Amino acid sequence: MNGSSVWLALAMVLVIEGLLPFLSPTSWRKAFEQALKMNDGQIRFFGLCSVVLGILAIAFLS
Repeated sequence: MNGSSVWLALAMVLVIEGLLPFLSPTSWRKAFEQALKMNDGQIRFFGLCSVVLGILAIAFLS
């Protein structure tokens, strides 16, 4: 993997992250409000799950 691949991956993250607020801002706002109601442990758990799934996807796709 070279430097341009990393920038391409980061650009794809921005595209994917921007889809929901662009397509359905009301749903995005409701989801964000629900996330604000979570405690730190719950947020960390979802963060950890995202990291683990991302690492598994990278390992599987590499």
